[in-house]
Formats: sequence, structure tokens, C-alpha cells
Amino acid sequence: MQPETLAPIGGALVEPPAQTIQRLSEELEQLKDQRLRLAAEFDNFKKRTQRERAESWNRAQAEVVAGILDGLDDLARVAHLEPETATARGLLDGVGLVERKLLRVLTGAGLERLGAEGEPFDPHAHEAVSTAPAPTAAQDHLVASVLQPGYRFGGALLRPARVSVYVWREPPATDAPASGS
Repeated sequence: MQPETLAPIGGALVEPPAQTIQRLSEELEQLKDQRLRLAAEFDNFKKRTQRERAESWNRAQAEVVAGILDGLDDLARVAHLEPETATARGLLDGVGLVERKLLRVLTGAGLERLGAEGEPFDPHAHEAVSTAPAPTAAQDHLVASVLQPGYRFGGALLRPARVSVYVWREPPATDAPASGS
């Protein structure tokens, strides 16, 4: 029998201890190497994912900014009108055009404008800055007027709408004239 071969002991073949140690040491080194490779791959995956997420965010921001540029150009044209030839109507029309363009771009990017007269007051979307007497009981706690619109983006509230809210108050009871008999 050779010294480094399997030896039968009690009917079973047993590997000599030195050979077992050598084999297990090699397996351990292979497993360590495999673990290090997997750790490096995972680290690279995390870095690549973070980089791709940042690139995606930058592309999305660039798209929104590119959409705003037309509105910015229009605003520059309005700001540089000759005072002698500019009319109030022309200025109002120009500013209105800029507002509509900017709102269209931002709405397309996911911005939602909040606050419309007549809608129910929602403390999660509105900030009541004043109250007004409600003309009817049905208008109690409805938005009377919007002082500043609010905005929500991607489900997150950016700014609540600042509103005036109708509050119903029962009219004071009037004394009925006494009927004589």
C-alpha cells in the first residue's frame, strides 16, 4: 500500500490525515477566493447601480430644464421690451404665455397644482389663512378663494395651497312678533 492513498479501515476507505488536510485546505482557499470574487462583484454592482441612478436623475433633470428654456426665452423677450412700445396688454399676454408654458412643462414632469375654489378644504393639501362667511350651509368648509396655489410632485406635497375657507354660521334667531288674541 502506498502511504498517500486511501486505506481500508473496517470495510470503509479512509483518506490519510495529511491528504485530508491538504484537500480541505485547497477547498478552503477556493471558497475564500470565491467569496472575495462575489464580494467584489457585489461592490461593483452597487457602484454601477448608484452611478446609473445618478445618471438617470441627471437626465430627468436635464429634460425638465430643457423644457423650461422656451419659457425662459419668452420671459427674456418680455423683460427686454422697449418701454416706449410696450403696452400693459402686451406685457400681460407675454407673462401669461410664459406661465402656461412653464406649467405645461412642469405638469408633464409630474407636478400637480393644488387649490381650486369650491373644493372641500383638505388640511393635507391646504393651509387655511383666513375664513369667510359661507353663503349657504352646503358651502361650509369649502375653499372660498386661493391666495397662493400649492404643489405636489410625485405624491409628495411641495407646498400647501394657501386658501380662504368658507365657514357656515347659523343666522341669529329673530324674535317673532307676539300674536295678540
